[in-house]
Amino acid sequence: MRRSEHAQADEPPGGAAPGKARKRVVIAMAALLTAGVVGASLAGVRSGGKPSGAAASDAPRVNTVTVVRTDLSSTLSLNGTLGYGRTVSVKGGKDGVITQLPAVGTKVSRGRSLYRLDDRPVPVFYGTTPLFRPLDTRGLMGRDVKVVADNLRALGYDIGAQPASGSWVMQRPEPTGAESASPSESPAPSAPPVPSPSPSYVRVKPGEGVLTASLIAAVGRWQTQVGMPSTGVLGAGDVAVLPGEVRVGAVQAQPGDPATGTLMSVTGTAKSVSVPVDATDVDSIQQGDKATVTLPDNSEAHGTVSAISTDAQASDQAGGDSGGTPQLVVTVSLDGTAALSRLNSAPVQVQFTGQTKKGVLAVPVGALLALSGGGYALQLPGGRLLAVETGMFAKGLVEVSGTGITAGTKVATAS
Repeated sequence: MRRSEHAQADEPPGGAAPGKARKRVVIAMAALLTAGVVGASLAGVRSGGKPSGAAASDAPRVNTVTVVRTDLSSTLSLNGTLGYGRTVSVKGGKDGVITQLPAVGTKVSRGRSLYRLDDRPVPVFYGTTPLFRPLDTRGLMGRDVKVVADNLRALGYDIGAQPASGSWVMQRPEPTGAESASPSESPAPSAPPVPSPSPSYVRVKPGEGVLTASLIAAVGRWQTQVGMPSTGVLGAGDVAVLPGEVRVGAVQAQPGDPATGTLMSVTGTAKSVSVPVDATDVDSIQQGDKATVTLPDNSEAHGTVSAISTDAQASDQAGGDSGGTPQLVVTVSLDGTAALSRLNSAPVQVQFTGQTKKGVLAVPVGALLALSGGGYALQLPGGRLLAVETGMFAKGLVEVSGTGITAGTKVATAS
């Protein structure tokens, strides 16, 4: 009666046409019948019973899957670029004319000449602090001095003992090497004597080296060996200080150019893969994690996460699609394979292997039923529901556990 009264209240003042009134009655009856069928079906599933008669024959067929015991691994598959790692630009450190440059692909190690300036070699030293001043005063100390001491020692030269960090060293403005005054340059006897400057004492800081007499002598011997003027003095631009052995990736200058701009770009010599990773996903990757790299010919190479950048960049700068989530660059160092030797650069696919769980019970994700009160359940073919706890999700499977769930149990699935 309420439905009829409601229908009458909605009719126009002149009353509804007979056809329209009959149509409304038919729709209302259909709705009631549909609700009754749905309610009966749900009651049958909840009670574990089966619909009978015509309803049973019209019921959709239920697909089933089997609970399996398997190993699950959380993996992340991303696009990356095979290459030689970070590119470093090499600039000339002092005035002069470039007279020789290396070919692209040349590998240059410690002590070897990277290029020639005014037809004199500019060798490579390993380090992070370039030479920025003349190292011409005995007792001078600094990180640049330590670069010279460490490299000459590594090249086999006897540099003598270096003062320990925290010790006090006397410093005096005293030129060495080619800038030392010769006897012919001594003041005339009639000139008044020049007082010697008072020495000062400075403490050696961690990471610093000291320009001792032995180190100055070693510099001179090394200069003779490599074909440089044997002055015992080194200054800005006399050596190219780089992180380690390098491979020439590109050459921008030409012989005859002034050594005032960018001469070339270099990289490391070991191949690696750079992978832009969304900042929201990078927490799932740790330094030391294993990775599998799929090369363009579908062969695989294996590697290890060796570095994760700490500066997030816009995705277009990191090599991804512009306008997306900020990204960090993950570097994967590779184990050598024959396929890698044929490639210098290429787009690749990288799979990062994260957490692994062995021997867990799992079902396809489509078998999970969300319960109205929260949590999940699996449905047996007869309709009974079994509450489950979920664990790792991986490759379309989900780890499950709960009372009555064992390997081989058949459960309903949506697909």
